[in-house]
Amino acid sequence: MSAEGAPRRLRSPFARYRQSLWLLTVRDLRVRYSTSVLGYFWSILDPLVMAGIYWFIFTQVFSRGAGSQPYIVFLLCALLPWMWFNGAVSDATRAYIREAKLIRSTKIPRTIWVARLVLSKGIEFVASLPVLIIFGIITGATLHWQAVYFIPAIILQTILTMGVGLIVAPLVVFFRDLERATKLTLRFLFYASPIIYGLPDLQRVGLEFIGSFNPLAGIFSLYRAAYFPEQLDGYPVVIAALMSLIILAVGILVFTRTERAVLKEI
Repeated sequence: MSAEGAPRRLRSPFARYRQSLWLLTVRDLRVRYSTSVLGYFWSILDPLVMAGIYWFIFTQVFSRGAGSQPYIVFLLCALLPWMWFNGAVSDATRAYIREAKLIRSTKIPRTIWVARLVLSKGIEFVASLPVLIIFGIITGATLHWQAVYFIPAIILQTILTMGVGLIVAPLVVFFRDLERATKLTLRFLFYASPIIYGLPDLQRVGLEFIGSFNPLAGIFSLYRAAYFPEQLDGYPVVIAALMSLIILAVGILVFTRTERAVLKEI
């Protein structure tokens, strides 16, 4: 009975979707690193260079009191997940255009072409976490029990990134300028999000309330709670959860309304 039931479960739509998603994700990671000598280290080199630049500017040049100390750990807690979000959304702008032939020739659910980007970039993010831990040890930062909030943070970021990807990916097919507009928006969003600073820093200029409506603000505060519990505020986290779900719902709606037209266009 169990032997007969196993193939049926494997043939279920969810099982096929999950298997296809994993195969495409592995393919992406292999293609990305197969011709690279450094391989995995490229996934952490970019955030490390950026973190080093901002650490030097804000601690050595200006000696400003943004964020919390040790600042390099404070910075990495948000910079690493930002690289996941930024990379997945940027790649989503070319998700359907780059794989046009394969998309037209297969019956795989088309959402999988966005989901594979979210998953592959998410795997790279998880793979970069040892860097955060190493810097935490080097600088003597205290790891608190709030590190468990990494799990809901990852879940919320997956929902948010998937939602944004499902909005951007099909619309770029019709409006090619949206690809550049998305990259410009991401550049603005980097500075509008509490990455090089924390939400409490916005109190100085009276923008904490407005900044809380950025869903990344609540998500980053969950990540930072592992080393900086004082950065955690329930209000922006609730806002982040609600907005992430809303954006995912909008993304699914946009995708379902445009799927047929996208297939004709590509």
